[in-house]
Amino acid sequence: MDKKMVTLKINDISVTVPEGTTVLEAARNAGIKIPSLCYLKGINEIGACRICVVEVKGAKSLVASCVYPVSEGMEVQTNTEKVRHSRQLTLELILSNHRMDCLTCARNAHCELRELAAELGIDAVRYANDELLPRIEDSAPHLVRDNSKCVLCRRCTAVCRATQEVGVIGCNDRGFATHIGCAFDRDLSEVDCVSCGQCIVACPTGALSEKDDTGKVWAALNDPTKHVVVGPAPSVRVTLGECFKMPIGTNVEGKMVTALRRLGFDKVFDVDNAADFTIMEEGTEFLERLQEGGTLPMITSCSPGWIRYCEQHHPDMLPHLSTCKSPQQMFGALVKSYYAEKMGIDPKNIVVVSVMPCTAKKYEVQREEQRMANGCMPVDISITTRELARMIQRSGILFDHLPDGQFDPMLGLSTGASVIFGASGGVMEAALRTVVEVLTGGEMKPLEFHEVRGLKGIKEAEYQLPGRTVRVCAASGLHNAKVVLDGVKNGTMQYDFIEFMACPGGCINGGGQPLHPADVRSFTDIPALRAAALYKQDESMPIRKSHENPVLQTVYKDYLGKPGGPKAHELLHCTYVPQKRYRTENKF
Repeated sequence: MDKKMVTLKINDISVTVPEGTTVLEAARNAGIKIPSLCYLKGINEIGACRICVVEVKGAKSLVASCVYPVSEGMEVQTNTEKVRHSRQLTLELILSNHRMDCLTCARNAHCELRELAAELGIDAVRYANDELLPRIEDSAPHLVRDNSKCVLCRRCTAVCRATQEVGVIGCNDRGFATHIGCAFDRDLSEVDCVSCGQCIVACPTGALSEKDDTGKVWAALNDPTKHVVVGPAPSVRVTLGECFKMPIGTNVEGKMVTALRRLGFDKVFDVDNAADFTIMEEGTEFLERLQEGGTLPMITSCSPGWIRYCEQHHPDMLPHLSTCKSPQQMFGALVKSYYAEKMGIDPKNIVVVSVMPCTAKKYEVQREEQRMANGCMPVDISITTRELARMIQRSGILFDHLPDGQFDPMLGLSTGASVIFGASGGVMEAALRTVVEVLTGGEMKPLEFHEVRGLKGIKEAEYQLPGRTVRVCAASGLHNAKVVLDGVKNGTMQYDFIEFMACPGGCINGGGQPLHPADVRSFTDIPALRAAALYKQDESMPIRKSHENPVLQTVYKDYLGKPGGPKAHELLHCTYVPQKRYRTENKF
């Protein structure tokens, strides 16, 4: 049913929008930007910061435009002297409790508070507190929190609670002492944080940032005794360019490879190649469970944030998890076994660096159950897309001027199936491309499984395979994962194969991806643009099915044996275990 339309005037401009639209959204339709701070569309719509206030004819006071609905005949003014004065005063009061070391802040180039001060003409802070000291909490492997830079916008708590179904942070104390923290002011390492990093990309200031591991990478690159290998994840190639002001969704794979080589890495491989191995192992495991009566539904294990959530909140579902390591961990395992043997290098002298869209990968590389039989951890250092961008910038490399390079071939050749791993539903589609051909024994056309594509939180489909119907589900965001798990447990949702990604939209929207201000996030479908770039690359690739990757075929033939065999299982599989929980429910 079509929504009723409402006509109003904003700054004397006539605007017609659907009933229920907020003044802020209606103004945007009229080409008018109303500044905001706490607002994040669909996540945090609470009208708390009062930066977005406007004048509405007939209203007793200024109203918060982010939560104020339009009405027929409404007259709004967004730029009067009264509005400007209110916004400036409010921002000055916010800045009075904000440590302003902007030149050395990790967010100095992406700080929404700094940009807001410039937009509102704040050239001095009358109430500045120069005695604020850092309040650092860095116990978690992936994140650093500095509450001296927090503006209490609550965007981080909203995404943690509502989107991610974790809720490990909230407002503690009251009045001037109010601050964001964990229950009883525990450290983040002592609560059920899954390391997804969604709070970091939601934060408008430097209060939250990923733990910077670039120093470890520089040390390895400068150590002549170390052979340093790097591999970027599938989604990084369509997001890295954003750090260099390229349009959202620009594919910069070639420039990225050249930049990595110029940074000094000895080998530049591709985690996409390991994603193809993931499909072979995961697909084989699924077929075995399907044909031999194994535990179903089988659930993917590519996302470490999802894995940790399952281990903490749903340990009864661990038998459903695929035993496959994630592509990152498979990549490291292959480098420190197959590649090391082929090149005659002691794996203990190899440093494997991964470039990931995900802060949870920093946690994953430390998991002891991932340790290899030779005593090595598969991956030594995991850095985010943002950290790689900083390394490139600090090296004086003009990224947009770089020629396109190519991955080193031994572990650098990949397929279209691995490229789409970066989007929600991509792992499912890649697996189906292989599983269907294995079961039918024939070539499948078309290759696309559109039912599991897109940014819908929960996507379901049924496919007719020889002898049975296979029911699949792809869900992203831990809130949606909980909905599906609850449905599986109570019998209202029945599937054979489930893909879960911790971050909404999948890796393209990971906690380590390039930052965008709320004004862009609220009115631009960033994940859709990034996903479209991955699917476009998939369509252009000469090989689009994992089992047809010639490098993969060679490694299985010469080294691993058959998919799911003893050697492959030793290197590419692991176990997942229940994790300690610190409380039974979240109450913030």
